[in-house]
Amino acid sequence: MASKQEIKRFKANLSDELHSASLYDTFAAAERDAVRKRVYRELAEAERQHAQVWSDKLTACGVTQPATGRAFKTRLMQALVKTFGPKFVLPALAAAEYADRNKYADQPDAGQLAEEERLHAGIVQELARGPAEGMTQGARIAAAESWHKGVSSGNDLRAAILGANDGLVSNFCLVMGVAGAGTGGRTILLTGAAGLIAGACSMALGEWLSVTNARELARTQIAREADELRTSPETEEKELVLIYRAKGLDVASARRVAAQLMRDKDKALDTLTREELGLDPAELGGNPWSAGAVSFCLFALGAVFPVMPFLWASELAAIIQCVLLSTVGLTAIGMFSSLFNGRSARFSAMRQVVIGLIAAAFTFGVGRVLGVSVS
Repeated sequence: MASKQEIKRFKANLSDELHSASLYDTFAAAERDAVRKRVYRELAEAERQHAQVWSDKLTACGVTQPATGRAFKTRLMQALVKTFGPKFVLPALAAAEYADRNKYADQPDAGQLAEEERLHAGIVQELARGPAEGMTQGARIAAAESWHKGVSSGNDLRAAILGANDGLVSNFCLVMGVAGAGTGGRTILLTGAAGLIAGACSMALGEWLSVTNARELARTQIAREADELRTSPETEEKELVLIYRAKGLDVASARRVAAQLMRDKDKALDTLTREELGLDPAELGGNPWSAGAVSFCLFALGAVFPVMPFLWASELAAIIQCVLLSTVGLTAIGMFSSLFNGRSARFSAMRQVVIGLIAAAFTFGVGRVLGVSVS
């Protein structure tokens, strides 16, 4: 007869597997690519089979299978998939699967589920890497040339959360520091608005520079590859052979494909750019202007929370509402961050709130000390 602790573990495992199956079903329903859709469906079915294992163990113990509702993280990710598409959420899913890949390692009664979970984590990571977003196997050849630099795509969801968090925490601390100095509500409002605009402009400029530099680096790499095609076509043809050998072709087929590509230098350059450099010639790291605009908006979105109460309240009431509204924002950010940190939504939210409030209290205290000193 299983102990209470074992039954509790069976229930937790059953819940996790059912949540995963539901999430993969959502990915499959939203995915347009037929191959990826099939992979998501197979993963969902595999998770349901895993769930059945734990359900059978509970049944054998005489425990009625509990009604398992969707966890908050599952509902949140499903909503994001339906709103923004699978590609936007996939990196967060890959990170979560990687974090849980060894969850059955210390459970002897899990059988082959431990190995299958590691396999699932690898599959999702490959899906997240994508054909145009990460380097293919052929990109390993780039290590032989010292000037090649890998250009990887970022996690859009993670960047969005961090951008909003930067705006919220920095402006929250700024407002509380000024409030601690005993400044009037009108001055605090102006200071908060200035902090919002200044921070958002700084973030936008930083993102614009980052993407612009990445695009310039990509163009330089492509230009060098084109120059190598002109000056050392034999070497580049050998690299193409190695790329297609890495894809699984035999030597004769790889040489035939490489020779055919070398007849059209534009196609050869496009292939080398994608396979060797890991770059999409049509993207080159994204649009710097749109990246800057998104960074501006995300920072401003977070920074507006601490400022809003001073639009309709004053003195102590405005400060209290500022703390409450900022706490709500910190809670939301913490819950979203739980999608890729492997922790529960409750833990992530509490940690975010505690750290944010400590930072705000510290700046409030510094402001109070400086305010008294200046007075």
